[in-house]
Amino acid sequence: MQSSLFGYMEVQSQERWAHQNAQMLRIMLGQQNREVLARKGTMVAFTGGIDFDGHLQSGGERQAARQTGEQLDLMRCSGNGTVFLANMAQSIHVIDLANEGLTVDGQYVLALDSTLSWNVVRIESEQGIAGVGGGYNLEIGGTGKLAVMTSGKPLVMQVTPQQEVFADADAVIAWSTSLVTRMESQLTSQRVWSRRGGTGEGWNLSFQGQGYVIVQPSEMLPPTAFTSAGGFMANRGMGQQGMRGNTWGS
Repeated sequence: MQSSLFGYMEVQSQERWAHQNAQMLRIMLGQQNREVLARKGTMVAFTGGIDFDGHLQSGGERQAARQTGEQLDLMRCSGNGTVFLANMAQSIHVIDLANEGLTVDGQYVLALDSTLSWNVVRIESEQGIAGVGGGYNLEIGGTGKLAVMTSGKPLVMQVTPQQEVFADADAVIAWSTSLVTRMESQLTSQRVWSRRGGTGEGWNLSFQGQGYVIVQPSEMLPPTAFTSAGGFMANRGMGQQGMRGNTWGS
C-alpha cells in the first residue's frame, strides 16, 4: 500500500508528553509516569493497557461549579501505554509549571498532570452592571504539565512593570497568576449593550505586573461548548447561553 498518509505515522519519542502534530497530543503512561487527567471525550486513540475512569469531583469542586459554571470535566487516564488526545482539531500547547500558576478558562484545558491542583477565581468587573459581577476562571498551580487549546496560533504577550497589556476578554485564554487583572470597558453601564459606539469591541482585560498573557486569534468558545447565534444578540457577544456564552458572565 502506498499513500501520502504514511507521512503521518505515529511519532517516536521518549518524551512523556509530545506533539503527534499541532492538533494532537501524545502522552506516555507507565510505571515511572504519573497518571494524567484529560478532558472527557478527547481520547482519539491509544496503545497498550490504558484505563479510563471518571474523575470524582470533591464537594468544593461541585459547589464551585454550581455557583460559577466554571469547572474541569475530566477523566483519569492510567496504566501502561500511550494515549492520544485531541479536541475538534484545536491547536494544542503544552506548558511546564514549576511550582507556579496559570489562570485559564477551563474550556481551553485539554489535559493536566494529576499533581497539579486548581480552584475557581473571580475576575472583578469595573462596571457596576446588575447581574454581571465578574467572570470566573480556573487557577491551576503546582509542578507538572498542562495542555491548553487555542483556535489557531496564539499570541503570547509579556507584561512588565513598565508595560501594561490590554486584551479582548473573549480572546484571552490564560495568563500568569502573578499578574493583577481587571475587567473594564470604556462604556457606561447605560450603554453596555452598544459595543463601544459601533466598533464591535466590548469588554477588555487589563494586566499589570510581571508575567505572560496568552491570546488566541478568535473570540469564539471552543467547538465543544460553542452555541451558534445570529443577528442582534450575536453581534453583542451573547449566544443562546446568555452572558455565559461570552465566557465572562456569571
